[in-house]
Amino acid sequence: MNAAYVRQAFRSSTASLSSRTIGRSSRDALASHGRRIVGTRQYSDDKAPPATEQKSETDEVESDRTEVTPETELLKTLKAKEAETTDLKSRLQYLQADFLNLQRNAAREKEQQRDFAITRFAGDLLETVDVLALALKSVPEDVLAQSDSLSPESSDSSSAPNSKSVQTYLKELHQGVDMTHRLLLSTLFKYHVKPFDPTGDKFDPNQHEALYQAPIPGKEPGTILECQKTGYTIKDRLLRAAQVGVVQDTS
Repeated sequence: MNAAYVRQAFRSSTASLSSRTIGRSSRDALASHGRRIVGTRQYSDDKAPPATEQKSETDEVESDRTEVTPETELLKTLKAKEAETTDLKSRLQYLQADFLNLQRNAAREKEQQRDFAITRFAGDLLETVDVLALALKSVPEDVLAQSDSLSPESSDSSSAPNSKSVQTYLKELHQGVDMTHRLLLSTLFKYHVKPFDPTGDKFDPNQHEALYQAPIPGKEPGTILECQKTGYTIKDRLLRAAQVGVVQDTS
């Protein structure tokens, strides 16, 4: 009887001890879990203020950037005016250069018109100059060098009004033609019309007109042998090409 009572008491005490142990362990687990939760919340609460501060600083920077002040507006206006001034200055320089080029071209064209206005008229006068030159060449020099003394027939009639010899008349006529020729050439020279004789020079098709070719021993082929008609230039422009004979190459 006593042994059964003891076993029952032992079992009841063991069960109560186990329930106390389980309850204590459950309370300890709940407490530790609560501490973990509280710690986690405390950690998140500690990190939150820096994020808020960073966001506020970003907002301040953006607000500073977007903020427009009178000084900023004035700087923008000054930059725009400077760009406009630079553009207008470059345009003015281009217009000034174009105007100067136009003035130079107009002055050059005016000068050319003045210099070459008599080109056709001078070309027509060259025929007259050629005729006078041929008239001078037609009189031999030995005839002009003869004495102006009268012949025996004319010496008897020295009192006659026409007491000059034929040679005298011919010489005076030659002198008159020569003076006319020189005067005409000097007048043309005033308007920059100048003659040139290329005898002995190298043949240039831009300046000379070849009338014939002839093989001449001792002469360099391609050189001008004879100038039959004198060439003329007006300033730096060819007025009439010289008509020449050219030495032919016999090789």
